[in-house]
Amino acid sequence: MRIVDSIQELRVVRGGLVGSIGLVPTMGALHQGHLALVERARRENDQVLVTIFVNPTQFGANEDLAKYPRDLPSDLRMLEAAQTDLVFTPTPALMYPQGFQTWVEVVEVTQGLEGEYRPGHFKGVATVVAKLFNLTQPDRAYFGQKDAQQVAVIKRMVKDLDFPLEVVVCPTIREPDGLAMSSRNVFLTADERQAAGVLYRALQTARLLYEREIRDAEILKQAMMDEIRQESLAQIEYVSVADAQSLREVDKQIDDVILLSMAVRFGKTRLIDNLMLPVG
Repeated sequence: MRIVDSIQELRVVRGGLVGSIGLVPTMGALHQGHLALVERARRENDQVLVTIFVNPTQFGANEDLAKYPRDLPSDLRMLEAAQTDLVFTPTPALMYPQGFQTWVEVVEVTQGLEGEYRPGHFKGVATVVAKLFNLTQPDRAYFGQKDAQQVAVIKRMVKDLDFPLEVVVCPTIREPDGLAMSSRNVFLTADERQAAGVLYRALQTARLLYEREIRDAEILKQAMMDEIRQESLAQIEYVSVADAQSLREVDKQIDDVILLSMAVRFGKTRLIDNLMLPVG
């Protein structure tokens, strides 16, 4: 496994890779969810390239950039065991040098959900991912369904800007109680960790209603909120039933594929989760 931290070296090494390239962009603090993306990329490509970069431009003024978990030695051990070919570990100064002033902004699919509660977040996401695509020139790029709106933003950007690559979306990897794996889970106290399982239970509650032919979006949304509110440690930021393509909120009758999603705080830790219906 080759590890590079400069653009010049990345381009030299990338130029020597033969065959198809699968890219897995990450912010480090890797867990089994990330490794599932790497394993999928390994199966579907001749070479696997992983980036590790905690992107400052996607964090708001009051968010957890300084506290975001970082453990590069552990990340590199896991990636080597997963047979990664190349790892790119840039610094903020490298990605955003003095005088940087060019941004990528996707408009409509960033308006609600995370975009409403985290202004500027997706501008930072789209910009850094565009830069990483340009630097690594992959054939396929792998992202997790847990960040459903991020996936929608990146797909839109790839389509609109004609990036010659395929965006591959992989299923959310979950803990035994259903909690979606996330680097931020390490911040949960024991009580908060136990309470956080309510997110998956809320999604499953709505899924059961949907499978019983309930198609009223407000009923599904209320059922999820009622379930979450049974946990005293859970503080709802939003719960949504949205059109899976446009991400616009569905107010009445459901007549197409929908995305159930939510952001909930447990103490100082903010967690998100989602489920597409119908499943599969």
